[in-house]
Amino acid sequence: MAELTITEPDAATRGLELAGRLDAYSLGPVWTEAQRALARNPDRAIVVDCSRVEYCDGAGIAMLVDLLRTERAPEAAVRIQGLREGFQRLLDQYDPAEFRARPPSRATRMSPIERLGRFGRAVGLGTYELIAFVGESVTALAHALKRPHAVRWGDVLFIAQEVGVHALPIVALIGLLMGVILAFQSAVAMRQFGAEIFVADLVGLAMARELGPLMTAILLAGRSGAAFAAEIGTMKVNDEVNALATMGLDPVRFLVVPRMLAAVAMTPLLSAFAVLIGLIGAAIVMQLFEVPFYTYYLEVVNRVQMKDLLGGLFKSVVFGVLVAGIGCLRGLQTRTGASAVGLSATSAVVSGIVLIVAVDGIFAVVFYYLDI
Repeated sequence: MAELTITEPDAATRGLELAGRLDAYSLGPVWTEAQRALARNPDRAIVVDCSRVEYCDGAGIAMLVDLLRTERAPEAAVRIQGLREGFQRLLDQYDPAEFRARPPSRATRMSPIERLGRFGRAVGLGTYELIAFVGESVTALAHALKRPHAVRWGDVLFIAQEVGVHALPIVALIGLLMGVILAFQSAVAMRQFGAEIFVADLVGLAMARELGPLMTAILLAGRSGAAFAAEIGTMKVNDEVNALATMGLDPVRFLVVPRMLAAVAMTPLLSAFAVLIGLIGAAIVMQLFEVPFYTYYLEVVNRVQMKDLLGGLFKSVVFGVLVAGIGCLRGLQTRTGASAVGLSATSAVVSGIVLIVAVDGIFAVVFYYLDI
């Protein structure tokens, strides 16, 4: 039990003698009484005698720091004496002045140059972190390809199930709606010229080359990318990522590689599934315009070439890398705080969609010049 005895060595000094165990279980009343003693003697020096303290944990050190940080006149300062060497080393690790309440700072308006400088600094740090993450990821993936037995394939299969199998319903719904809407809107216009059959060409090329991979990637960015950022972000907030590094495990190899492998494997399959469902939806719409299934099928087969399908699947692979990479990067960049995980998930979705659209535009230009 912690004990406190108040003494009066002389008229200018008030003594506080602490004894027993200064632990979290019995320190509450003593702490309160010590604060009252300081408040009742604002003009007298306070000497805290700890020579009879047998044990002192973090709570006891916190109480001593709290007494030392109290703002008092120089002649009425608080002084600790008699503390054992081991406990004194713990106390010396803290500067009581750092724990004093600081006056609220007045908000200052930044000049345009300072804002530009801060923006440039943020961009530079973000670019540096992105380049470092890309380098670590490439190294980790190369190590995984070189030593497949080192990959945690159980986690890869579990993540692939979450990314692929559980995403089939929403991918099917969006693919079907895209095929139906695209076929109906184009057929209404082409009907004026008696060219309804060319709707099959339009839907087949659009779904295989653009809409299938693009819509699938955007869905995964909002679904799996946010999930990756939230999972790793929660681990970062709970210091689990630091624990992995402490145990000698590379967080990128342990957390990022399984997610990237699963995303790269599942995104092309989901994209092909979305293309198939979109074509089925368009075929259903074409029945309203008296185009038989077989005629629609022949038109799609004759117009959509293998290079169109392979080009879309290749883009899906790149989109899968982007979704998984951005999600994992934002998770590893998670800061502390109650809203940190939510901000990381939001940033992963926004960054992922922007990168997907930008890269898709680059693919469009490259495919045009390569005549693909």
